[in-house]
Amino acid sequence: MSTAEENSFLKYIYHGKIFHFCSVSCLEKFKREPERYASEDAGHETRTASVQGKKGWPGTYTCPMHPEIRKEGPGSCPICGMALAPIEPAEEEDLTEYNDMKKRFLFGAIFTVPLVAIAMRYMFFPQGFMERFASDRTYNFIEALLSTPVVLWAGWPFFKRAWDSLLTRNLNMFTLISMGVGVSYLYSLVAAFFPQIFPASVKTNEGTVGVYFEAAAVIVVLILLGQVLEIRARSQTGAAIKALLGLAPKTARKVLEDGSEEDIPLEKVRKGDLLRVRPGEKIPVDGVVVKGATSVDESMITGEPLPVVKRKGDKIVGATLNTTGTIVMKALRVGNETLLAQIVNMVAEAQRSRAPIQNLADKVAGYFVPAVVFVSVASFVVWITVGPEPRLAHAVVAAVSVLIIACPCALGLATPMSIMVATGRGANMGVLFKNAEAIERLREVDTLVVDKTGTLTEGKPKVTKLVTLGDTNETTAIFLAASLEKGSEHPLGAAIIKKSRELEIPLSQAEDFTSHTGKGVTAQIAGMEVALGNRALMEALGISFKDAASRAEGLQVQGATVMYLGVNGRLEALVCVSDPIKETTPMAIEELHRQGLKIVMLTGDSEKTALHVARRLNIDKVIAEVLPEDKARYVKEFQKKGSIVAMAGDGINDAPALAQAHVGIAMGTGTDVAMESASVTLVKGDLMGTVRAIKLSKATMRNIKQNLFFAFIYNSVGVPVAAGILYPFFGILLSPVIAAAAMSLSSVSVVFNALRLRLVKID
Repeated sequence: MSTAEENSFLKYIYHGKIFHFCSVSCLEKFKREPERYASEDAGHETRTASVQGKKGWPGTYTCPMHPEIRKEGPGSCPICGMALAPIEPAEEEDLTEYNDMKKRFLFGAIFTVPLVAIAMRYMFFPQGFMERFASDRTYNFIEALLSTPVVLWAGWPFFKRAWDSLLTRNLNMFTLISMGVGVSYLYSLVAAFFPQIFPASVKTNEGTVGVYFEAAAVIVVLILLGQVLEIRARSQTGAAIKALLGLAPKTARKVLEDGSEEDIPLEKVRKGDLLRVRPGEKIPVDGVVVKGATSVDESMITGEPLPVVKRKGDKIVGATLNTTGTIVMKALRVGNETLLAQIVNMVAEAQRSRAPIQNLADKVAGYFVPAVVFVSVASFVVWITVGPEPRLAHAVVAAVSVLIIACPCALGLATPMSIMVATGRGANMGVLFKNAEAIERLREVDTLVVDKTGTLTEGKPKVTKLVTLGDTNETTAIFLAASLEKGSEHPLGAAIIKKSRELEIPLSQAEDFTSHTGKGVTAQIAGMEVALGNRALMEALGISFKDAASRAEGLQVQGATVMYLGVNGRLEALVCVSDPIKETTPMAIEELHRQGLKIVMLTGDSEKTALHVARRLNIDKVIAEVLPEDKARYVKEFQKKGSIVAMAGDGINDAPALAQAHVGIAMGTGTDVAMESASVTLVKGDLMGTVRAIKLSKATMRNIKQNLFFAFIYNSVGVPVAAGILYPFFGILLSPVIAAAAMSLSSVSVVFNALRLRLVKID
């Protein structure tokens, strides 16, 4: 980070943590009510305004379950207590938390094994055997000695996070764990060293009191084991990002000004650099071929296994594989501007976003911990008041078991783990979700509005016919039309320019160029007033087209787009452009219909051309000759009728409609503006990607609901059992050790269930 960027943030230390603020007002707001920073609802605006730093800011960490939390350097989330993860995606996994938990687990296990052996000595050895070596009170002291390092060192992270939860008034899983372990350990300390203060009913014949040192230690070790397994499993949810990052080459071969070459690190490549790429090497960055020809394997972008031929002037994408020839390329996009970097960042952003269904889990969790503490206290009171002897021992066991088994960790993990896996799975299929809301909403879509050019069709139209009407010949007509479209990015204009290149017609500079939105373009070329566009443009300019109307309609019925060329106020030619339908479009439309979606074509093209395409594809409704500003209005009308609308498009003119739709789907082969406006991007630009996205959305929501069901059912059943509801009927009182194992298993099971999304059949 540059000094200027670093100084743009104000630092403030609170409870030993460094926070950054984007303005003095944000800092003052935080100082006035620091506890609001960690609150779930009231402090949301403060958190996002104050602590959220620059996107991709090195060293900034966030919480998987609460992405609004941002902090410099590693630490734990002040809301849920989970370890923070780095915002910037990295190919090398950060194992700091995993290694720390693993070390504490192994340390705790070494002390806990002999501790359990001593505590369970009557089960392992004949009666009277162990008493020959020491008294029960001495064994209690030994258990205290063995359990203390386990509880106070191995379990220290739990107590620290619990203390933070009390300071910020955000009770979480670590609050319950620490209370359960702390109660067991402190009760046992008092029982071991001061047995005389206990009633006779809980004492043995030797005057000792039963202790739960082994329960406290085993709880810590089991939860540490659960954390190790959970962290390891969680890291697999980021496998997609690691795989994407691993696609990029580490070096590039730069061609110097004197013709010599040298290998340089990828991060040192600059725009405009000439790079040589040999057979078998990966394209280092996005660019254009300036010399040579080759075949490039673009399967990592498009999913197509067949290599694509690339010649001089063709664009190539970084991280794709050069298979046959040697080429020299010019770097156009480097660093974070490359397509691969944008894909990685989009996936990372989506994984950190929150799905609306997460609000349900958060709301439940907000009341859950206080309710569990109440149930724990109530069960203690009931057992010590009306329970069987020894009442105090039973009361402690029940209270601790409730605290441990009711950990809300599984509830909190249910949604974000599935979202992380789903976004990674989508990226591998060429479907990029901008946020988690898009994943959740896409499954509800019942109406898909599609643009024609570049969405249903290839977006690579060709001039198929030229009809001259006046004194202008074909060469002159192409010259005027191509010169006029030279500055345009419209696909139809590109087709005309390509035709002029094929005919080797030199072009002229257009003066007084004007673009008429949704109609066409006008300019002065070689001293002539030239206009190229649709009927609406001719009408606006007062150019008569009645004599050519029937011929134009005949061409449109055949599926061609007809553009009118006017010169000096007279209609001189009809330029016919055809855009082939994508090979996979019919299959995609059929599959979307099978899923119950209504397909609407919304296009600026003529009605006859649009109807021709619609009939071939069995599209439900066609709205043609629509101006760009009206596309969003039509989408809004469908929404007013109660439809959940997805809009698929690829052009700048589609951007307002993409933003208006419930879910905007941009073709990755289209413009950057369209992709910025959409919440889903199809890298390949293939409508089959929409089919995959909808299937993935449905699979993800099923997975999330399964996770939430597991978490709710687990707690609904576990808490009453831990409180002792089965004791009057079956004599069963759940041990805190079993409760700890069950709690860890619930969290791990939720994570592994989320990982199943990687195996769900989507194609």
